[in-house]
Amino acid sequence: MSDFMPFIIFAIIVPLFWAVSTYNRFIKYTNMIEEGWSIIDVALKRRANLIPKLVSAVSGYSQHETDTLKNVTAQRLATDDRSERTKEESEVSRGLGNLLAVAENYPELKASQNFLELQKALNQVEAEVASSRNTFNQRIRQLNTLVQQFPSNIIASIFNFKRDEYFQLELATEREVPETPWDKK
Repeated sequence: MSDFMPFIIFAIIVPLFWAVSTYNRFIKYTNMIEEGWSIIDVALKRRANLIPKLVSAVSGYSQHETDTLKNVTAQRLATDDRSERTKEESEVSRGLGNLLAVAENYPELKASQNFLELQKALNQVEAEVASSRNTFNQRIRQLNTLVQQFPSNIIASIFNFKRDEYFQLELATEREVPETPWDKK
């Protein structure tokens, strides 16, 4: 019996160690995702604080766009649900994109120092959101991979770890790449 004792101990300790370390990786990725969302949330709040200033700067040039953006931002819900928040922020991005497009039609607005500073601040915030979004989505990918891979999917099902959704938000300052002649076929 004593000849089998090291084998029995090894057969119990190794799987137990693997299960605990896998569980801890799930916790680590979940916490990293929460931290990443918090960083995105702070940047989105800073963007939201810039919107009234941008609206004020553009209000004399295009009443329709400023009214639309005011309505969109007024309807934003204070929600912790990421998918709902993503929809809301996408509407805000579209409104901001339209507002920034107005500046293209008004050279005196484009030349306004106040507007230029606000646009620069918006570009910085949106670059921060884009960077945070990329980091956040990398963490989501790590968690989703762990949830789906064997044998870690066993721990995922036991402790109810689920796949998470990527954060996809087109920002107002992100522009589509223009189509080239060779893209048309």
